[in-house]
Amino acid sequence: MASALSESRISIEHVPVKLVIAGPFGVGKTTLVDALSEIKPLNTEEVLTQAGTLVDDLTGVNEKTTTTTAIDFGRLTMPGVVLYLFGAPGQTRFQVLWNELVRGALGVLVLADTRRIDDSFAVLDLVESAGLRYAVAVNHFPDSPDYPPDALRQALDLQPSTPLVVCDARDPVSARASLIALVEHIRELVLS
Repeated sequence: MASALSESRISIEHVPVKLVIAGPFGVGKTTLVDALSEIKPLNTEEVLTQAGTLVDDLTGVNEKTTTTTAIDFGRLTMPGVVLYLFGAPGQTRFQVLWNELVRGALGVLVLADTRRIDDSFAVLDLVESAGLRYAVAVNHFPDSPDYPPDALRQALDLQPSTPLVVCDARDPVSARASLIALVEHIRELVLS
């Protein structure tokens, strides 16, 4: 009985928060969820097929061999909060899932890639149209060009208050810092 009681206290003390990880095709959403999740993440990765080459632009991500076909899901417990991470598929044909995926989300971490910065605009439009709080994390790939934060902010047409960080989605510490920037932004907006 005592262990059941202490387990219920833990769940009461940890506020559940739904966050969506969004971004264009091949930007690293699945990688980020995998790097952060304390549970075995749910992935809906499928091998890219020849038929997919007609609709999936592999420019800049030629080495990509799989793609998310529904969602990724992971969980990360932090002090006082349990983050439920939902990775959104990046292709336009999967945007029919968007409204259901963001229902109940407190915010969105938008991943961007400086090799294909223009690909981020459609996702940013979806996030802004839905009125969601968000932060942007530029996922740094080995062959990504480096730009100063002000140039990135201008290229992405971000408001000064929108958090912008550079991360490596493969690195749990870097990926976690991106989520912390989003959660702190949400907290500031809610408390103000």
